[in-house]
Amino acid sequence: MDHISFIVVAVIVAALAFDFTNGFHDTANAMATSIATKALRPKVAVLISAVLNIAGAFLSTEVARTISNGIVNDALVTPSMIFAGLVGAILWNLLTWLVGLPSSSSHALFGGLIGAVWVGAGGSAINFSEVVEKIIIPAFVSPFVAGTAALMATYAAYRITARARKGRVTRGFRLGQTASASLVSLAHGTNDAQKTMGVITLTLISAGALSSGSGPPLWVIITAGVAIGLGTYLGGWRIIRTMGKGLTDIESPQGFAAETSSATVILASAHFGFALSTTQVCSGAIIGAGVGKRLAKVRWGTAGRMAVAWLVTLPSAGLVGAVAAVGVTQGGNLGIAVVSLCALAVAAVIVVLARRNPITARNVNEAKTVPAGLAVQTGGSTGR
Repeated sequence: MDHISFIVVAVIVAALAFDFTNGFHDTANAMATSIATKALRPKVAVLISAVLNIAGAFLSTEVARTISNGIVNDALVTPSMIFAGLVGAILWNLLTWLVGLPSSSSHALFGGLIGAVWVGAGGSAINFSEVVEKIIIPAFVSPFVAGTAALMATYAAYRITARARKGRVTRGFRLGQTASASLVSLAHGTNDAQKTMGVITLTLISAGALSSGSGPPLWVIITAGVAIGLGTYLGGWRIIRTMGKGLTDIESPQGFAAETSSATVILASAHFGFALSTTQVCSGAIIGAGVGKRLAKVRWGTAGRMAVAWLVTLPSAGLVGAVAAVGVTQGGNLGIAVVSLCALAVAAVIVVLARRNPITARNVNEAKTVPAGLAVQTGGSTGR
């Protein structure tokens, strides 16, 4: 307990807050297609996803070890730097949630952490080879792998069921989506909850509470799983709408193909310790499912905006993390308090702005109120 200082407590609280935002930011990854095809009722979908996210947190710790012992040198990192990085990640998650953009919570975390450590300890504290191998390369490869798999699965599904009655096909694939969406939720917990575990473990190592190379203690696994589960249950309805309605008009065979492809890629990567973005994987799979159906319309304008968000997430969160690191590392406990108050103020403004155009379980499938800037013309209509 001698190692548990004010800054360590602050980092643990901030890490769990990030985990919470990660949960509601990424609910769409697992459940957007099932909600869009009406395979699951919205509230039921987020409840299932929340429970399985918690369960998934206990399946593996390889991704957690990648973060706590991989992308930065734990001997040079301080809890203050980690706190600053979390501030960058949380604010970017909230901003992209406000505009309904499915950006990567994972890259927000990595960007914030890298920016803060770079300012606090210099570039030598960052293991750039690990960043490239475990983050950058998977970020470019995984959406294409998931998209290609979903495209082939969608094509096969429609060919196999071409002579069957549409109503029977829809009912069958809706049942299948219950299982496939659940598998994505389990995979998401396995991958994303571990990132918070890794951050808390890195903090405990840097504070001397754990030895270098340690894995996450049981209490870290439990709290990280519960935090992401609670965030998931709230449901990131703004992003669910974008992924379920904004990319393509998805049907149940496409939803099943997209979810199955996503779960396979995420679980495989978690096994090897690749801290990839589940958002990018699931978005790529949805686009692939859209392309795989003949005459289906993929809204490439929305996809393009999402791709831009993916590209700017890591550097943007890194910039915020770097700015926060200046105040935290030089201001001590007072700096931590000031940075915390500023972050809370920005978060409060974002929440107030979101309340002006609420999106809930009741209107999540109404395409006419897609957030401004994301509406894309389809067949000469803007959805009105």
